[in-house]
Amino acid sequence: MLDLLLPQRCLACGAGGAQLCARCLAGLPRLRPPLCTRCGAPTQWPVERCRECAGRRLAFASARAGVGYDAAVRALVAAWKEHGLRRLAATAGGLLIDVVGKPDATRLTFVPPDELARRWELPVEPLLRRTRETGRQRGLSRPERRKNVAGAFQATGRVPARIVLVDDVYTSGATASAAASALRAGGARRVDVVTFARALRFG
Repeated sequence: MLDLLLPQRCLACGAGGAQLCARCLAGLPRLRPPLCTRCGAPTQWPVERCRECAGRRLAFASARAGVGYDAAVRALVAAWKEHGLRRLAATAGGLLIDVVGKPDATRLTFVPPDELARRWELPVEPLLRRTRETGRQRGLSRPERRKNVAGAFQATGRVPARIVLVDDVYTSGATASAAASALRAGGARRVDVVTFARALRFG
């Protein structure tokens, strides 16, 4: 009934029929190898650490994302985070299944893991809680981002040795590293990060 009264339009191009039309879905900038082994940034050739993560202490073992964070992807993320269009999570999950291989882990945690947990056949547990409110990361420098989220997470319950931490967007890695640090303090030996999108830096 809602579809009849309020016809859906593609969030990227405005065409009618779906929240993300087939053409725009096919055009999303998927992140394929070669990639940095550690942080998943696109590179000219395979490297263990790229300019973006070399010399940084990161609590996670690896990070992988499905797509680059361009204008269309930004609209999709805003739609499900700020406007409650949760059906887009299934689209994002399907894309990640296509781009990112199933991690070698026993659990998923953090948000939004539901679709991936079902498709990868891994149980999901809410193993993190925020210990304090944090301001928005947008507009902050990399050191400011790290400071903003430092100590902002705490592990809850029993954390397995190998776990996948799922989030929506990887920007500087500060939030992912802070959350991974809390999981490692709670017992995880290896934390792999998977996000729908990743901010790209060139030059």
